[in-house]
Amino acid sequence: MRIKSFDELTIQDNFIFQKVMLKKHICKAVLERLLDTSIHDIVYIHEEKGLDVRLETKSVRLDVYVNDDKGTVFNIEMQTSKDMEELVKRTRFYQSILDMYHLQKGQKYMTLNDSYIIFICTFPVFSRERHKYTFKNICLEEHDILLNDGATKLFLSTKGTQNDISKSLQAFLDYIDGHEATDELLKDIDEAVYEVKHCEAWKEEYKMLSMDHYTYWKEGVAEGIEQGIAQGIEQGLAVGTAKAKAEVVVQMLHEKLSLEMIARLTKLSLEEITAIGISHGLL
Repeated sequence: MRIKSFDELTIQDNFIFQKVMLKKHICKAVLERLLDTSIHDIVYIHEEKGLDVRLETKSVRLDVYVNDDKGTVFNIEMQTSKDMEELVKRTRFYQSILDMYHLQKGQKYMTLNDSYIIFICTFPVFSRERHKYTFKNICLEEHDILLNDGATKLFLSTKGTQNDISKSLQAFLDYIDGHEATDELLKDIDEAVYEVKHCEAWKEEYKMLSMDHYTYWKEGVAEGIEQGIAQGIEQGLAVGTAKAKAEVVVQMLHEKLSLEMIARLTKLSLEEITAIGISHGLL
């Protein structure tokens, strides 16, 4: 198993895409372009209740997770895996988690938020030539009857060949596919990518996540190896991960990120972050 180095990452990688989308004006504009709609405002939803930050696990990992002023929930991810069967099943799993997350015990089902699960794919999807595939639940016997359950799944492909989308969305997909930035939004994204690639805090966080990913993978392939050896490896990696997290917090504090933002990205508590900051003379 090979994990990309930080220097190899591009906008096609979820880590970079996620950091770029932390810029609110970019995230809002991207959503508007993808959905061809106007959004008054968006709010970032804190990741908790089982939402995972590992690079690649079977638990839910919502890279860009926001809602708008109407309460509509948006989850956007960059996808490079070509396993369409797995991606389709993932949208179903994501939808169930989103609904469970937003529907508190005792609430009525009518309080469920409308939701969009959006996958930006760097390969042809559904063995067709479209750039955009939008899925809603409809009646098979009467196609004009929508279920209207508020759930939408959207697959976008950078490899589409049909003339089926707006020029602005085509420009966005072309940019993701490696072309030059041709409008103001794409230039803003390009600049944000540059900022992420030159941020030591993000670089350290990626190292930490890579370590977590390697640990997760290694635990899977090492199943059956002598328990004493496996436990020793796990304990050593656990210590390394804790140290790495502290280093990431220090870098983020140097970058003047808020404690709340650091907590959301590292999954540490505000108390833990404050303690690290105080111990390094940064708070």
